[in-house]
Amino acid sequence: MKRPFRKLPAAGGDVLWFGANFWSRTGGPLMWRDYDPQLVRQELRVLKDHGLNMTRSFFYWPDFMPALDRIDEELCGHYADFLDAHHDYAMTTVPTFIVGHMSGENWNPAWRHDRDIYADVWMVGRQAWYISTLTRRFADHPAIAGWLISNEIPIYGKEAPTEVVTEWARLMVQAVRAGGGHQPAAIGDGAWGEEVSGHSNGFSVTNLAEFTDFVGPHVYQMENDIVRQHLKAAFVCELAAIANLPVVMEEFGVSTDFVSSLNAAHYYRQLLYNTLLAGSVGWIAWNNTDYDNLLGQRPYSHHPFELHFGITTNKGEPKPPLKELAAFKERIDAIDLLHCDRAEVQSAIVVSSYLADGYAFTDEVQRNLVARNTEQAYIAAKEADIPAGVIREATDGGIQAGYDLYLIPSVKELTGPTWSQLGDLAERGATVYASYCAGESDFQRGPWWIYTEQLFGVANDLVYGLNNPIVDDVVVFTFDADFGSIKAGDTLSFRAAGNINGRAYLPVQVTDGTVVATDNHGRPAFVVKEHGLGRMVLCSYPLEYLAAAQGAVNPEDTWRLYQALAEVAEVPRPVRVDDPQVMVDSVVHADGRRFVFLVSQHAEPIMVTPILDAGALTSLDGVPVAQINLDPYGVEVLTLRTPTS
Repeated sequence: MKRPFRKLPAAGGDVLWFGANFWSRTGGPLMWRDYDPQLVRQELRVLKDHGLNMTRSFFYWPDFMPALDRIDEELCGHYADFLDAHHDYAMTTVPTFIVGHMSGENWNPAWRHDRDIYADVWMVGRQAWYISTLTRRFADHPAIAGWLISNEIPIYGKEAPTEVVTEWARLMVQAVRAGGGHQPAAIGDGAWGEEVSGHSNGFSVTNLAEFTDFVGPHVYQMENDIVRQHLKAAFVCELAAIANLPVVMEEFGVSTDFVSSLNAAHYYRQLLYNTLLAGSVGWIAWNNTDYDNLLGQRPYSHHPFELHFGITTNKGEPKPPLKELAAFKERIDAIDLLHCDRAEVQSAIVVSSYLADGYAFTDEVQRNLVARNTEQAYIAAKEADIPAGVIREATDGGIQAGYDLYLIPSVKELTGPTWSQLGDLAERGATVYASYCAGESDFQRGPWWIYTEQLFGVANDLVYGLNNPIVDDVVVFTFDADFGSIKAGDTLSFRAAGNINGRAYLPVQVTDGTVVATDNHGRPAFVVKEHGLGRMVLCSYPLEYLAAAQGAVNPEDTWRLYQALAEVAEVPRPVRVDDPQVMVDSVVHADGRRFVFLVSQHAEPIMVTPILDAGALTSLDGVPVAQINLDPYGVEVLTLRTPTS
């Protein structure tokens, strides 16, 4: 089954974006007032010399539209020179109109007077005039790669009903088109809405996809687990692909006041490769430079850590993140990523439709839980070297058929039609795994499951109104029978965590299922029921929830369970490593070459010996490789050569 990997369209053919968000180091958001063309060219040259091919740029709104009916001509002249500088270096840029919000502060044009951004007709008209006027001036310049309506406008324009935000966004994109802008356009909202986070802020990735051309996540979340931190942006990319549009990492980065230079490099390396493997086709770092000489200028005066998000220093010297970008670009060029697709997969992680579909009498606690538990499943699958698609349950029911393995992690809710469908998938040969979760809310606490006995061969033994707390600090599964790579007598251990509602197991009476593993107290913990050519697998503990509810937890033993599930389901894993802290995935070139990525989560150097189903691994220049030395949090890219490749 295919995984999303749509490329960005351009006049000369599809492209990949490698770039940085750009403010000049002597001006920051005020750079256009005292524009320095020579300095801008020096700054662009450093980026170009390190492989970057584009920037994201910004029309600082209070300056570019100083009056409700006037565009500043002098600043437009500066921006025209900025475009010429890009063209001189064979670079492009994506201008951003409503700015607005930037780096910890909101700025209003003097004439706004707090009028509503989305619903005030006059205000909407002024924005449309501003956007179409600027677009008309620059749309034919060869340095324009695309358009962004805003910068993180949910912070600036606040939250609003989805139907209002959608129509505002539609009118803004229409303003770009009315001004002659034919390049790809998107909103610049950060992709923070329900489909990605479970939080409704008015910006629906699905709704916006009707009239936009790419999705641009902004990812800055801070985590309490290093593996989760390294995979956070990748999982966001997987969820953002719901729109079936190209996904671009529109903003990401770290302030070197928050992290050492070495760890900043590690973070960039992990984010770049993991988001590539999750389907991203563009990377625009935040941001091009440090701003030490703007110490007293807002927003840096009150958000001083914003001074040091740069990939170059205040003197234009490359910082470790820029070197990581350069190395990444070199490798991507070596494999000709533009003509690659993600390797097809036969495993799927199912995202419950309760994440985003707004069913009556469901709340944000439930939606957020779907995102967290599914993210933990994504991590465990990565640790087990199971390349998996992230698929969505359809509104009011149904999931895509055709996978050999379905992982439904710590699920409180699926729709009725989906529960009914699962047995059919198993009958046709799939292995379907579902783990119980009571949910964190005390509203209708417990599993919104049906057909449990028909599907899993167990009858639940719940008492109305009560859950069944997990009292053990560590839950131990003891296997009574072989299951894939797990042998009878083996044990798996899971630290318990979660709130008073979620930290609970499902008590069951087994009818015609087979108990494969029991818990600390001899109760059924892992039950399998055969269905036709396949099987249903029940885990009576919310393993993914327990892990998601705590920090410093990964890797934990869920990866071993997933690995065994993949073996029972006979899921292809062409290259794997018997180490959950080395993750393997691949892309396939149009000419048949398969490129294998090994991504280490070890803080120390490690040597690994890959396990292959067939063929041999070589370096990109053809040297045979049997063992691989990986640097701390390092990445290696190899070629898998098989008799048919």
